[in-house]
Amino acid sequence: MTGLDYNEKALIAHRNWRGKLHIETACPLKTAEDLSVAYTPGVAAPCLEIARDPALSYTYTGRGNLVAVITDGTAVLGLGDIGPEAGMPVMEGKCALFKAFAGVDAFPLCVRSKDTDEIVRTVELIAGSFGGINLEDIAAPRCFEIERKLKERLDIPVFHDDQHGTAVVALASMLSALRLVGKRLEDVRVVVNGAGAAGTACTRLLMACGLQNVVVCDRFGALCPGVPGMNPAQEQLAAVTNPQRLSGTLAQVLPGADVFFGFSAPGVLTADMVRTMAPDAMVFACANPSPEIFPEEAQRGGARVVGTGRSDYPNQINNVLAFPGIFRGALDVRAREINDAMKVAAARAIAGLVPESALTESYILPSALDPTVATAVAKAVAQAAIETGVARALPEETKEESK
Repeated sequence: MTGLDYNEKALIAHRNWRGKLHIETACPLKTAEDLSVAYTPGVAAPCLEIARDPALSYTYTGRGNLVAVITDGTAVLGLGDIGPEAGMPVMEGKCALFKAFAGVDAFPLCVRSKDTDEIVRTVELIAGSFGGINLEDIAAPRCFEIERKLKERLDIPVFHDDQHGTAVVALASMLSALRLVGKRLEDVRVVVNGAGAAGTACTRLLMACGLQNVVVCDRFGALCPGVPGMNPAQEQLAAVTNPQRLSGTLAQVLPGADVFFGFSAPGVLTADMVRTMAPDAMVFACANPSPEIFPEEAQRGGARVVGTGRSDYPNQINNVLAFPGIFRGALDVRAREINDAMKVAAARAIAGLVPESALTESYILPSALDPTVATAVAKAVAQAAIETGVARALPEETKEESK
């Protein structure tokens, strides 16, 4: 099916659906007694319990399984700044994925503001209704500041999926590819092209997992202290990357690199450039819908492992492998945050679903539709939350085992 076919089919489907989400009641409402228990006068009892201890909102309401999916509509898919209303179909889709893959209830909230502090204050005021906050499709560099401020002010997980969900799956793809080619994360040199939200988060998570040699490039070339044109987030990234202080364009810094990650623009990488990379090169071209290089061309250049964000090629780097299970695990232990250890645990869990015996150049990641992924990720994330001290409860299965 062509892109045009999908577009027409999607318009018809969305017109018929009138929204991808519908609210269903969990309580019976057929008798007078039902009304008295679910609403007045009985509802006063849980209200008073929560008033005495707000933490009981996790016990007496659906808060503990509810995530807010929040956007300002400034970086929607590959469409850019199309506004909050136009971003609503994507946010509804995100919520549908939460429910389908991890049983997490999610609600879309599209905010009519581009003011960082106004968005932060809006989320802060409604946070008591939710167990977690998923930021979505907010343009860089504002997304960094919004996430940072919310993490400082809230005691529930705040997760910008365009950054961290992408980074988790990117790390998982690299861990599997390294197993296949027999290289160690600590020994390889990585070039990341694109110093926006996804590229920055991917770089930092790779480093948190043990990567020591990474160069990040953007439109103005390799990030290095003193390079003009960098925003504050890029300046911070430049200070901790590029240990050889390389300068120049992507083509100039790529020779000898073991791994290329692209979070940038279509066609910026060529087969000739791939030929300059190290043997058994790994190329992960994540720009959507058109990658930095198509797999056929990367393979002509000598790449051994190639991944993209597309579903019509092997090794799809798809956030749906990460965010449903990450939030499921965080919610299950009522985590205060989603930290690096939890993200690394998620990546290792995803990579671990491809056993050594099945690992090939065209199969380094499980399918986005694999029903075992979210469960495996959730379990790993919950355990990492417990081990790092950010969990406030034990998961239900642990509670049952301890009885």
